[in-house]
Amino acid sequence: MQIKSATFVTSAAAPAQFLTPQKPMIAVCGRSNAGKSSLINMLAGQRKLAKTSAEPGRTRLVNYFDFGQFLLADLPGYGYAAVSKSEKEKWGRILDAFFAKEGIAHVFLLADIRRDPSEDDLQMVRFLVYHNIPFTVIATKSDKLSRMKGKERVRAVANAFGLGEGNVFPVSALTGEGKDELLARIGQIVQSAE
Repeated sequence: MQIKSATFVTSAAAPAQFLTPQKPMIAVCGRSNAGKSSLINMLAGQRKLAKTSAEPGRTRLVNYFDFGQFLLADLPGYGYAAVSKSEKEKWGRILDAFFAKEGIAHVFLLADIRRDPSEDDLQMVRFLVYHNIPFTVIATKSDKLSRMKGKERVRAVANAFGLGEGNVFPVSALTGEGKDELLARIGQIVQSAE
């Protein structure tokens, strides 16, 4: 899969604003600060398509991006402690409504490769499995570990989620590691959705 162009489409603050995709849609989800915006920028080959922040919990809307052959939906991060309970509940309702909508071809669940999955991550996987939504775990920030340690962590993350290692992709937005494998997976997703 080659990505020739990527553009921001719109943001949705409420379910009534969610897009009904005319092409395969991939959702990107994960804990706050897992690297969702950085991953989107890496795939797009652009630095500022998705706004990145060192401060977790910045994405509070569903942001849509058009990648030509597919749409990508950047979802609000979950698990950020410094957000009020009512704000967390609002995000939860938005995510529930988003996933209840038809037309999601695949979900990329991002998890920092250096950390064991949180209860929120495990809950998200249980939710995706229960609703029969296909997903791939993207183990971000792989540049922070040696190759050997990275392989160990991929195994540990896969085991924690109850997945095979082939369903966990180590990726670094900084170095581009894993980008080609991820683009190949996207190609498979787009092809099977047509």
